[in-house]
Amino acid sequence: MLRTPILCAAIISAVFMTTAAVRAEDTPDESGFSLKDTAGEHLDVLLDGKVVARYMYAHDTSTPARQQETYKPYLHVFDAEGKAPITQGASGKLFPHHRGIFIGFMKIGLNGKTYDRWHMKGGDIVHQKFLEKRAGPGQASFTSLTHWEDESGKPIIAEERILTFRQGPAPFRLLIDCTSKLYAPAGDVTLDGDPEHSGVQYRPAGETDPKQTVYFFPVANPDAHKDLDYPWVGESYTLVGKRYSVVDINHPENPKGTRYSAYRDYGRFGAFPKASIPAGESLILRYRFLIADGEMPSAEVIQKSADQFTSARMPSETPKVTSKPAEVPKPAEPKVTNAK
Repeated sequence: MLRTPILCAAIISAVFMTTAAVRAEDTPDESGFSLKDTAGEHLDVLLDGKVVARYMYAHDTSTPARQQETYKPYLHVFDAEGKAPITQGASGKLFPHHRGIFIGFMKIGLNGKTYDRWHMKGGDIVHQKFLEKRAGPGQASFTSLTHWEDESGKPIIAEERILTFRQGPAPFRLLIDCTSKLYAPAGDVTLDGDPEHSGVQYRPAGETDPKQTVYFFPVANPDAHKDLDYPWVGESYTLVGKRYSVVDINHPENPKGTRYSAYRDYGRFGAFPKASIPAGESLILRYRFLIADGEMPSAEVIQKSADQFTSARMPSETPKVTSKPAEVPKPAEPKVTNAK
């Protein structure tokens, strides 16, 4: 059984690096991607000289405030001008632990203990190093080794986070493939929680207008509170007067029984799978995000990209899409006091 960060990093690199290298060379085209690293802070992904995404990987425990800002790595998505994120960062006022495209679980079981790596109580998710960086005309990719630490700084989970970027199928502007390879170095691990506090999620920036958030489902009569294993879910939201649309595609090899949180008016949505990882083994989670400026593109475009992502042998039938406005939060119940 492997219990040290050094052994853990070595084993994961040996097992998974071949897969990472192959995925980084898929189907080049004529676009121009590049990477720019601000050492110890963030890694920018650029397309034709404009920032399209920024991987926030700093970890600084010098002060409590700085630690809260840097207790988990996440991916910002930028606007078409490359000027500002359209996703939430550490300064978000509503649920600041929601950040960009991120992964976490509220209930991680290991050796009789439960760890919360969603709210980040009692431990951080810490970027260790980049195992690979690649960029070229058609795409960019990088692999971040992270340790999900316990209260003493030892890894309860080691993760290879592989992020690959391409131009989206028009009218989508950007395509992001997210693969998390979660390895259990210190014993059998269980991943649990609920759709609101676990999984792989997308969080729009905090200035999003909650009254204009709409979700899209590839089924009739959707009920995201009960339905399982959606092949994809979409969202359109308004940020400072501009409309954006995002689709999250769920790979069929992800754990079955996945539920989507796709109803919050502030726009955080994504997939929640439950899973177990035996000691010394790994779990692979794969999702594709499509980013568009404006209203949600057609289901035909989304389904074609989903078929490509899932390596479908035959084109799938284009589903009929149901749109639903975000749920309006229930007003807080008044507190009852025993007044004299």
